[in-house]
Amino acid sequence: MDTTDARNRIFARIRNAQHRPDAARENEQAAAEDYLARHPQGPRPAMPDDLVATFIGKAEALSTTIARVQAMQDVPAAAAQYLQANGLVTQAVAWPTLRELDWAGVGCHVEYRKPLGEDLVGITGCFCAVAETGALMMMSGPETFASATLLPETHIAVVPASRIVAGHEDAFGLMRTERGQLSRATNFIAGPSRTADIEQTLVLGAHGPYRVHVIIVDGA
Repeated sequence: MDTTDARNRIFARIRNAQHRPDAARENEQAAAEDYLARHPQGPRPAMPDDLVATFIGKAEALSTTIARVQAMQDVPAAAAQYLQANGLVTQAVAWPTLRELDWAGVGCHVEYRKPLGEDLVGITGCFCAVAETGALMMMSGPETFASATLLPETHIAVVPASRIVAGHEDAFGLMRTERGQLSRATNFIAGPSRTADIEQTLVLGAHGPYRVHVIIVDGA
């Protein structure tokens, strides 16, 4: 049984306990969407007009490092520069959505598959980025597997400037418009993984990557 089937079975049991059919009727979905459209949002902080600059400031406060390029074809060179400057390996796994970029031309050996234990660098895109918090919204799929953002020690994320939204409300609104529903795994990544559970000592890389590097593509 895969994860999606297990989730559907759980939802079906909940609906049966509520004396409803296993699957939502079309009018239930429409009613929920109508409620969301009419329901007033709660108070939100004022946001500057420059969402890219706001995102950068928030992300850097979370120990995310940032690079900016003009076009998608500039991404491999920016990634290679970051890896070499930090003494990191130039072998990586990446989402297949980034297959068309010339990684070999800048000296990077990239494989388009899910990471294994020995893979140290994962390169991904993102669904969108949130200026208010500096977080990346990731939605899993056959070519956007979540493990590439979680298992490697270094995560490089490619973020088109046009996909930076003001707040989380806007991120979920974009999801409803473009996808209709959440993916099987939807994650918000806010800087390198960290914990201070043991003696209040901050430790990076506890539950995910030690490093998060974002390449913002201004022309995308």
